Amino acid sequence: MSLWFILLLQFAVIAYAMVGGVFLAFSDFIMRALARTSGAGGAEAMQVINREVFRWVFMALFLGLAPVSLLIAGHGALSLPMPAAGLFALAGIIYLVGCFGVTIAFNVPMNEALAKMEATADTTRDYWTKTYLPRWSFWNSVRTGACLAASGLLLCGLAWMAQGMEG
Repeated sequence: MSLWFILLLQFAVIAYAMVGGVFLAFSDFIMRALARTSGAGGAEAMQVINREVFRWVFMALFLGLAPVSLLIAGHGALSLPMPAAGLFALAGIIYLVGCFGVTIAFNVPMNEALAKMEATADTTRDYWTKTYLPRWSFWNSVRTGACLAASGLLLCGLAWMAQGMEG
């Protein structure tokens, strides 16, 4: 395995964990805290969060990991010995589907719908409490798990490869 691929895998382990950590914070306490505010306060805070997320490191990591995951999955599956190859390929696929894909298919449409609403309107409060909070939080937890799984699979694959190099 080439040095550049080892370094890419190490970066991806850390990056998957960092992205997953942000999602974990939302699943663990941020969304629960926002749910305890008035419907208008929580919805308005989430609208601001959704605007601010585009300006920071998180978005670079989140988006950048999509092509990195494709590279890891493809190179791992085509160029490395099993079982590490399978672990690397699965890690890349899990991030692409379980994190990136879920975000695009579920979380982003809900964020866009919320962004168009007036925070103090009764319809916004209903959407926030009955639809957004439970569904967004569920899919966010899926993203958290996908990042954890992807990071763990890369670690296992690296450990497997290191064992093979020793013996």
